[in-house]
Amino acid sequence: MLAAALLSLAVLGNAHTCSTGPPFTAGIVCRITKPALLVLNQETAKVIQTVFQRASYPDVEGEKTVMLLGRVKYGLRNIQISHLSIASSQVELAEAKSIDVSIQNASVIFKGTLNYGYTSAWGLSIDQSVDFKIDSAIDLQINTQLICNSGRVRTDAPDCHLSFHKLLLHLHGEQKPGWIKRLFTNFISFTLKLVLKGQICKEINVISNIMADFVQSRAANILSSGDIGVDISLTTSPVITATYLESHHKGHFIYKNISEDLVLPTFLPSLLGDSRMLYFWFSEQVLDSLAKAAFHDGRLTLSLTGDKFKAALETQGFDINQETFLELFSSFPPSQAQVTVHCPTRPRISCQNKGVVVSSSVMVKFLFPHPDGQHSVAHTFEEDIVTTIQASYSQKKLFLSLLDFQYVQQKGVTPRTASKDVESSSEAVQSFLQSMITTVGIPEVMSRLQVALTALMNSKGLHLFDIINPDIITRDGFLLLQMDFGFPEHLLVDFLQSLS
Repeated sequence: MLAAALLSLAVLGNAHTCSTGPPFTAGIVCRITKPALLVLNQETAKVIQTVFQRASYPDVEGEKTVMLLGRVKYGLRNIQISHLSIASSQVELAEAKSIDVSIQNASVIFKGTLNYGYTSAWGLSIDQSVDFKIDSAIDLQINTQLICNSGRVRTDAPDCHLSFHKLLLHLHGEQKPGWIKRLFTNFISFTLKLVLKGQICKEINVISNIMADFVQSRAANILSSGDIGVDISLTTSPVITATYLESHHKGHFIYKNISEDLVLPTFLPSLLGDSRMLYFWFSEQVLDSLAKAAFHDGRLTLSLTGDKFKAALETQGFDINQETFLELFSSFPPSQAQVTVHCPTRPRISCQNKGVVVSSSVMVKFLFPHPDGQHSVAHTFEEDIVTTIQASYSQKKLFLSLLDFQYVQQKGVTPRTASKDVESSSEAVQSFLQSMITTVGIPEVMSRLQVALTALMNSKGLHLFDIINPDIITRDGFLLLQMDFGFPEHLLVDFLQSLS
């Protein structure tokens, strides 16, 4: 149903202003297609059951004039759900209008207490109370719209219809249909239908909006880490077509509660398909902002000490017996050295057909211990480099592959090297350090980065999703994620638990 469909819009967020229609401007776009809605519809029964159980059913009271008995007063009290099952449900997308959910033959049993009273012909007041059970068979049609309201994505179900195929009243302990049942069934059934329809449709709206808030809060958490967050405000109202739902978001990164309000690029709907279940489109501007936020947060540093540094050299097959290496570490064994790698200026990221291109200045420092236990810088090396990276995701892990690597020498600028060695050895040291960056530094950074990013994603619960055949595709100006998935049972469980 709609509530299940909302689970997929995991990046729906705040919207300070919502425009309608193209052209669309966005930093992030999420598209969920019809095949995904069919998967999400599998668990409609659990959400509908929650709707029926959470709905508050007011007491039904009335009176009726009955021949021989006069005026009979009655009341149905403590109405509750004791059983619900759904035979089938379907979901359709109405172009530019709504998400239409049809539920057929929902079998619902209500229970409660019937109170009735009348004054007999002899002037005696008679009041009775008996437990009742109502067997019902219901069809439910819900046509829900996604709208922007008060800065949030909200849902509205102006068309909500309940059709009763059966509504049978059973009184506790009756052996055969008695006069009480014959008396009350007709006029109580009519009143009860009105009450149930009103309360259930009202609760559907309530539950849908609670889930919208739940999903938006979860999305904000997934896309945040420490002082870094993402502004996922909508740039336009959600789009509904016959084959997909789509939402468009700013995607501005927030660092320490400060966000840059950058001009957003134009998104073309033709860039995404509808054959996969879920698509995410990221402009290169979003990735570049991520690199900037990570730089300012001090996350683009790597420090290797002692045995870890030696192990990194051996893992990458670096020859530690070559002459320049021995000269560089003439005073101390490699196991006592400390190497730090960081970006002195913030990196730049762009997307091209061949991969994600990262342009950055990299500084490497070699430190050795003093007798007083402190480390001092023995060698430093700084270079401008450009790397082209391709990413993939499988077995719940992120993998980064280095496609290309280049040193970039600015006009009139030579690589910046400082060394304790004599001037005559600076070229050899420089060549050695360049070699180390290529053979050890970049592979080691990428290896550690993919582990760290996987751990971060898993800490947000990504490993709990059944992601099927994901593709990470780069094109000029944007990055595209496309995938299929199994039903996110853990999200539904978390949501239902949040209601209790």
